[in-house]
Amino acid sequence: MSGVHRSRRARLAALLGEHDVDAILVTRGVNVRYLTGLSSSNAAVLVREDGSAVLATDFRYIETARAACPGVELVEQRDVAGALAAMAARPGIEAHDMSVARYMELGGALTPLDRLVEGLRVVKDEAEIDALRVACDLTDRAFADVVATLAPGMTERQVARALESRMMELGAEGLAFESIVASGPNGSVPHHTPSDRPIERGDLVTMDFGARHDGYHADMTRTVAVGAVSGWQRELYDLVREAQRAGRRALSPGAGPGEVDAAARDLIRDAGHGEHFGHGLGHGVGLEIHEDPFLRPTGAGRLDDRVPITVEPGVYLPGRGGVRIEDTLVTRAGGPELLTRTTRELLVL
Repeated sequence: MSGVHRSRRARLAALLGEHDVDAILVTRGVNVRYLTGLSSSNAAVLVREDGSAVLATDFRYIETARAACPGVELVEQRDVAGALAAMAARPGIEAHDMSVARYMELGGALTPLDRLVEGLRVVKDEAEIDALRVACDLTDRAFADVVATLAPGMTERQVARALESRMMELGAEGLAFESIVASGPNGSVPHHTPSDRPIERGDLVTMDFGARHDGYHADMTRTVAVGAVSGWQRELYDLVREAQRAGRRALSPGAGPGEVDAAARDLIRDAGHGEHFGHGLGHGVGLEIHEDPFLRPTGAGRLDDRVPITVEPGVYLPGRGGVRIEDTLVTRAGGPELLTRTTRELLVL
């Protein structure tokens, strides 16, 4: 991957002339990994105008860096930012990552820059999409295995642990995030923490979870019914499924994030549930579970080609329950590529 990382650094270097800096000091760990291939808890990289780079890390990671980052000058130092800041006359910094106190400690001519690397990370190459595709496949397979065993009496926490264990057994390197399992009235809380509440007949159960593969994060949500489905539950599910379909269909290169959000949100609002859908329609995924771009009413700009992103409308009725359906997709010129393949039909267990 050294050629890929070198190309990424060159793209970043090409942006520096617009900001009157001769280098950028990248301190955010996920951005260091994107630019060099090194994943660590203490590293920074200085990328110069000519595309050359110096990577600083400490004793714990220096051997890993030598193996993972060929062609990059290495500095072994505990104070990674301090070591690199002095190597440029007019360095830019990641203002969203560096604290004011650290900025003052470094002193000198440090120019705050805003999310340059995150902007590069939005459009993925095919190797990144392949990693996401594997992560989503592991997520789909874990869901199929666990939902076949889901039954009344199991607690939310037991279901969450079963999903997580199965993803790891299937080969995930880790979890994309802490799993959400919300049953019955708990389904009205979008980010409910799994509890010891036993699942009961007549419950809707929402499961939001994902596997991580080679650093890339899957994200999928499905809501299932346990036992007979009541009229309001079916109506709510069908509404969210239709809104999710509309959001997926609106997802294309050139579309505005606000326009995609509106495609789903307007259906929910027109059905009388606008106040019950209080979060954005989706978000980018990649080396982070939540990254640019974000699908929300105030979303600006236009979507590019090859952007992995979620579509996840939900309706949440306080005291009664809720429904959310979420997929991870990739924008493509010929229509979005669906990475999570589990059916969106209501599963009645």
